[in-house]
Amino acid sequence: MTSLRHRTLWLVLALLILGTLTITLYNFHDSSHEITEIYDAQLAQSARLLQGIVQMPLPDEQRQQLYEAFNTALSQAGRHKVGHPYEGKMAFQVWDLQGKSLVRSASAPVFDEAPGAPGFAEVSIQGVGWHGFLLPDEKRGLRIWVGERDDVRQDLVDRIVRHTLIPNLIGLVLLAVLVWQAVGWGLRPLQNMAQVIRGRHAESLEPLLLTPLPRELEPMQAALNRLLSQVGHLLQRERRFIGDAAHEMRTPLAILRIHVQNALEAQDDETREQALRFLLGGVDRLTRVVNQLLTMARVEPETARKDWQLVNVESVVRETLAELTPLLLDKGLELSLEVAAGRYETRSDAQAIGIALQNLVTNAANFSPAGGEVTVQLTEAGGDRFVLSVRDRGPGIDEAKIERLFERFYSRDNPNGAGLGLSIVEMIAKRLGGSIALENHPQGGLLATLSIPRSS
Repeated sequence: MTSLRHRTLWLVLALLILGTLTITLYNFHDSSHEITEIYDAQLAQSARLLQGIVQMPLPDEQRQQLYEAFNTALSQAGRHKVGHPYEGKMAFQVWDLQGKSLVRSASAPVFDEAPGAPGFAEVSIQGVGWHGFLLPDEKRGLRIWVGERDDVRQDLVDRIVRHTLIPNLIGLVLLAVLVWQAVGWGLRPLQNMAQVIRGRHAESLEPLLLTPLPRELEPMQAALNRLLSQVGHLLQRERRFIGDAAHEMRTPLAILRIHVQNALEAQDDETREQALRFLLGGVDRLTRVVNQLLTMARVEPETARKDWQLVNVESVVRETLAELTPLLLDKGLELSLEVAAGRYETRSDAQAIGIALQNLVTNAANFSPAGGEVTVQLTEAGGDRFVLSVRDRGPGIDEAKIERLFERFYSRDNPNGAGLGLSIVEMIAKRLGGSIALENHPQGGLLATLSIPRSS
């Protein structure tokens, strides 16, 4: 792909050349027409003058002398310093009604017979083209013909075209140079922006602040700044993920190492079995941490997209609970679903809603006593929102600690928890345009309420 400067220059030059050729052709056609009109008028005027002269009331002897004087004077056309070279290329001739030539200029062509049709006509005599005008004089019995060679007119047209085309060509070259300079001056802000971008460090994510900036480049700078901001957020999220993972897995790995050492140093089978059970529990907890971290890393960029599809929230809820039912049954818990009448369709992210519900139900199961119940309700709120609530039958939580539940790695004194479940739910709620709230239920347990807009 060539540069913008070259593209613009060639486009402008092509338009200039096309415009110049169009104007030149129009001038050629118009000049030819106007020259023809002027010369035709001169021919007709000359014929009228000759008619006036030959109509003078003279005796035949004096008229013959007049004709001879015409011939003598016209034979000198083009031979004197005072005159014009085109004199010899213009001619006239007079015939009587019998076709006898009475008078003619020396440059006049030799006709085989006198022209018969009055008016303007083109004739070719001995390979030379003539443009003539025949004026009949019925009163005197004369035919007056005045003509000029075609090359006279063509020469004049060629001169006009040359005098027009050559300045146009010279002007076109000068315009090309000026356009080249003008395009370079006009693209200078873009070149400055490119130079600034090339000069930046590869790791620099600072926004571009180029001033003054043309209006056409402002959207480009804004788009680049948005891109830099997004890249910065991605890098920040990546660093945070790596930091969180390193922070959270450091302790479990150290504990796992201790359990492995205890199992290796055990003196009896009971001690070794106990160490292995501790080791298995630590592996399970570390697995949950890794899964939650991977879920968080996957959910955050996925929910940032806006190419969501039409989702039936009720179907998503039922499918998610069906997958969680074996887990709750294994813990001796009962799972119930209550869906109020309504239409639960919205344009959103079905996977994100399912992950949020899975984390809420899992969190409720972790704090429900054996034989307890986890209740899930789906209702409409005001026609513009869906409310998905999950209630456990656990001990609840101190009101002062509710806000801390959304902090990363805060597990509310649960040694088996990773402390990421509610953080993931809060992240999903914000990205979907909804909200998540926690409160102690009046009849006991903790109630988590996820609000989802009907049109995210």
